Amino acid sequence: MTKVGKIVSLRHRRVQPEIMDQADLDPARHWHALRGLARINWLSGSAGILWPSICHAARETNSRPLRVLDVACGGGDVCLGLHRRATWAGLAIQIEAADISQNALTYANQRAESAHAPIRFFQIDALAEDLSDTYDVVFSSLFLHHLKDEQAVNLLQRMARAARHMVLINDLARSRLAWTAAHVATRMLTTSNVVHTDGPLSVEGAFTPDEALALARQAGLQGATVARRWPFRFLLSWRRHG
Repeated sequence: MTKVGKIVSLRHRRVQPEIMDQADLDPARHWHALRGLARINWLSGSAGILWPSICHAARETNSRPLRVLDVACGGGDVCLGLHRRATWAGLAIQIEAADISQNALTYANQRAESAHAPIRFFQIDALAEDLSDTYDVVFSSLFLHHLKDEQAVNLLQRMARAARHMVLINDLARSRLAWTAAHVATRMLTTSNVVHTDGPLSVEGAFTPDEALALARQAGLQGATVARRWPFRFLLSWRRHG
């Protein structure tokens, strides 16, 4: 774990193993971390970063429900946030969510059932298995920074093939201030030592907005845009034309 105060170079990204990525992570520690991440996602407005684009797409296809897929959904809190916004807005949106971790999916499904949210969760390795091309919008939140450059390009290509209308990526933007904030916020918002460790490591592995845009172009997502979002985030957007 990187200690607070240690000088870390953020000139180039450093992808390092994170505890949350361990297949043998104790389920209780995993769920504790997912609860902490849900609070962080709530404070940073992850669902709110994605919602304007999804809302606009739903209004464009108001003759039928908008089909949305969350890739690497983790604990499902972003999906639940989008479901609440769709309900408040009176928009018909069908949300499905996928993750490689069955433990995370079990947690997410329980939360969705408690909230009476009709979200379908399923297991998939998004880097090795093709996604169904039945979705209008395919998005991912806080997953890209876990990947090596070539894996990120692979993911973007798979998401673009699956999306009829739009691909959205909400992720961390690497910077010194973001790294410092990760140290502070993770300790304020959760007692999970998994999150305390992984938070700063995630920032060290994150892309800058310019790097993310270059990846999108490498993946063939012509016309993709990247915009900064509070706090220390970016939103990569790509729309299919023609």
